[in-house]
This record gives sequence, structure tokens and C-alpha cells, in this order.
Amino acid sequence: MTLAVIIQARMTSTRLPGKVLKDIAGASALHRCLERCRRIPGMNSLIVAVPDTEEDEPVAREALLCGAAVVRGHPSDVLGRYAKAARAGEADVVMRVTSDCPLIDPAICGRVIELFERSGADYACNNMPARFPHGLDCEVFKTEALLRADLEARDPYDREHVTPWIRKNKNLVHACLLGPGRGLETLRWTLDHADDLEFFRALYRAFGPRAPVASAAEIAAFILRRQDLMQINARWVDHKRLESADRAEIETAPQSLQIAA
Repeated sequence: MTLAVIIQARMTSTRLPGKVLKDIAGASALHRCLERCRRIPGMNSLIVAVPDTEEDEPVAREALLCGAAVVRGHPSDVLGRYAKAARAGEADVVMRVTSDCPLIDPAICGRVIELFERSGADYACNNMPARFPHGLDCEVFKTEALLRADLEARDPYDREHVTPWIRKNKNLVHACLLGPGRGLETLRWTLDHADDLEFFRALYRAFGPRAPVASAAEIAAFILRRQDLMQINARWVDHKRLESADRAEIETAPQSLQIAA
């Protein structure tokens, strides 16, 4: 299996423009995401898919400085960008991560990859349904399915969000690494608003130098003891994500984050 981890990144966020280049404890949000993605087990290539606009040149430069490969493509056709990146990486399997997840957990990503291989599914994820903290989402799928989606998906929503065509396709087999739930799914660890940026900066200051390598379990345990941190961006909890009826045909038992008391 040749695995490419592909991260989409752009400058033109409507709610927080330039968010992927915002500073979190001395490094960009994109850097924080990539330094974690680099530790995903079994990864053969790390690629950032960036729009081919002049406005996005700083994102491409930052990705290269972080040691990732860069593939450029149409600004709104993110699905097309992923297909192009998968071909460039000569990958037969792709893991999708978004650059607004500075706390993505390499070990959880590895467990999703293991589920993908073990189950024989065409697609595996950890958010179908969403039971992990928001910001740990990852998806892995066969390049063959990605290229079919690129050929057949016509809805602009499907092309912008990359995987809806794959997730909805009843001819494909889907698997989900089920998260622990128990309220942990309401924790917000994704960068979309100014409050989210404040949260990440406060977390890194409070957690200390191990923040870039801390596991999801360590971070969750720390945050649950610090209600002040939880409240910074609590008003932006994505209830639509939590209420989604999407279910995979194959589900694991709920996974523990092994949070210390």
C-alpha cells in the first residue's frame, strides 16, 4: 500500500481569513497540523493541496518550508485538487486531513488506517457518526474511489468538500472508527473563528512545551480540568455535525481516549 496524506489549505477562509498562517506558539497553524501529520504511521508522502492563485502563494511557500510537497489546483474544485495530488504522489490510498486541525492525532489516524486495511472497506473514517472531539477528523480511501468521484461528481458541494460522493455511494463499503462520545464529541479543536485561535493559543501556553506532540487523550484530560479553556470557543460547537444521520456499514466498538482521572 502506498499512502499519501493530503491536506487541503487555502488563504480565503470567510470567517477567519488567512487562518492557516495564524501563529500558534511561534509556528503557523499549518505547521502545527503538518508536524503531527508527519507522524502518521505508514505514510509514504505528505502533500498539501493549495489553490493555484497568487493569493495562496504564501500557503504554498509555508507548506514547502514545512517539508511537504505541494500540488496546486482550482480554488473551488478541492476534489480535483485531491485527485491531482493523489496522482502526483503515485498513491493507491489517500488519507484526507484538513489544515484547520492543529491537534490532529497521528495515533488515531493510524487506527483509522488499520481499520481500512483490516475491514477491506473502500472508505474509512472516524466521524460517521462523529464521536471524537471536533478537530480529530480524518478519512482514508482508495485512490480508485477518489478518481471515480472526480469523474462523476457534479454537485459543487461534492467537489468543494471532497468526499460526499464517496460517503453517499451505496456501491462502496464504509467503515468508521467509533469515538468514545460521552460528551467528548462536543470539544471543539478546529480553527474556524477568532475564538478558536484564542483557544489554541491559550492551550499551547497552558500546556507547555509538550503541546505539539501531546496525544488527544492528554489534551482532553488537561482541557476537562480547565473549564476556562473549554469556554473560549464553546459557543461554536457544530451541532449539525453531531446530529448527522450518516452511519457507516462497519463500525468498531467505541474507542477509549484512555483519559486519566
